[in-house]
Amino acid sequence: MRATLRLKITVSITPLGTQIMLKKIFAALTLCILLPACTGMRDDMAETRRYEDLSFTSQPPIKLKVNKIDIVSEFTPSFKRPNVEHLFPISIEKTARIWARDRLEAVDFSSKKVAKFIIKDASVTEEVISSNEMFSQDRVRYKARLIVTLRITDGDSLSAAETSIEAWRELTINANTDIDEKERYWNGMVNKLFTEFNRSMETNIDQYLNMYVEGNTYIQEYN
Repeated sequence: MRATLRLKITVSITPLGTQIMLKKIFAALTLCILLPACTGMRDDMAETRRYEDLSFTSQPPIKLKVNKIDIVSEFTPSFKRPNVEHLFPISIEKTARIWARDRLEAVDFSSKKVAKFIIKDASVTEEVISSNEMFSQDRVRYKARLIVTLRITDGDSLSAAETSIEAWRELTINANTDIDEKERYWNGMVNKLFTEFNRSMETNIDQYLNMYVEGNTYIQEYN
């Protein structure tokens, strides 16, 4: 909406002060008109809140006795509801790639072993929960799901070993929650998802891929 400002000014002054007084008046009027416009520009130019990508470099790398580590994604977002992962300020798929880059390290460049980090699912779905009670608001449930397989193949023996992790989180909030608050909840959801994933993947690698981890003395016993 654009507002039009109309002013009628009557000035009665002596001839000697006319020029100085008019300059002061017009300067004041110009300031009054420009201030609201400047405020609106600042509002329009204000950036929405941004969240930084997660990092895992503060934790020691898992040194794998392989020649290289390939990071592959088999997940394709649909960009339509009930899937809403594309609306999240931090991408689950991208964060999984960052985890592999930060935590996994190839250290045996003379071997033919190759590790493949495969992202099979990195989705978030949305479900509206209607309320049948008076004065009660509808709610929305979000389900985040991350499935990853770490596979190591040996080019010499053609053998392979792998471990898979499925991590998930649920979040339920009021349906009328504003976007800033939603993004704050979503960001916390992704953080908790990767806390769980990081712990579970470390445990699985130690148990099921221990022969490929440099310096690992853990021996898995099978009954």
